[in-house]
Amino acid sequence: MAIYLSSLVGGASIGVYSLVTDRILVVPKLVPLKKAERTRKWLKVKLIHTTIGGSVLAGALACANSNGILLPHYVRDEELEAIKSGFEGNITVMKTKRTAYGNMVLTNDHGAVVDPRLKALEIKKVSETLGVEVVPGEIAGLPYVGSLAVATNKGVLAHPLLKDSERKLLEDVLRVPVDVGTINCGIPYVGTGLIGNRYAAVAGLLTTGPEMFIIGNALDVVKEDE
Repeated sequence: MAIYLSSLVGGASIGVYSLVTDRILVVPKLVPLKKAERTRKWLKVKLIHTTIGGSVLAGALACANSNGILLPHYVRDEELEAIKSGFEGNITVMKTKRTAYGNMVLTNDHGAVVDPRLKALEIKKVSETLGVEVVPGEIAGLPYVGSLAVATNKGVLAHPLLKDSERKLLEDVLRVPVDVGTINCGIPYVGTGLIGNRYAAVAGLLTTGPEMFIIGNALDVVKEDE
C-alpha cells in the first residue's frame, strides 16, 4: 500500500509541519534529514529542508501546488533561497497580515478553494501564483478549508460533516472525486494529520486501519504505481 504512517516533530499532526505537491516536500530542519529523506522517497518528490519564518509549522503557513507556492510575509531570505533552489514554479510572498495560508487555501493543480474571508486582491494573487481558478468556499460550514481537507490531483478527503453543496463546489473546482473521513483516531481536521500527492499518502501515526482504508480510496493511493 502506498499509505504510510509517520510522526514529525514528535507529534502526529504531520500536515501542520509539512507540505507536499507532486514535485516537492517541504519539511522543517528540526526533522532529522534521514527521516525527511525517507518521507521524500515515499512521496517520490524533491526535498526542501527548511523552516518558514523560523517556524516548524510549514504546512500551516505555506500552501503550494505544482505551479506555485504561497508564503507568509515574514519568510526569511535564507528560507526563500532554499525554496528557490528546489522549486521551479511561482514563489509569492503574501504582503498581508494573514500568515496561515496552508490553513486558508485548499488546492491541487486544477483549482483552489479558499477561506471566504480573503479579500479580492488576495484571491487574485493566489490565482496568479497557483495558476488555477480560485473560488471562496467553506467545509463543514467552516472557513479554514486547508486544515479541513487534503486535495491531490487524484482525490480529496474532507471533514466528515461536509455539506452536499460544499462537496459539489470542491468537485467542480478541484475536478476530482471527494470523500469524507478522519485521521489520527477520529480527528476531523484531516489537513492537520495527512499529506499526499498522486504517488502516496502519509498519515499521522495515530491513524487507524479503517481510516487508512478510507484515505486510500479517497486519494486513490491504495496500490503502488506499476
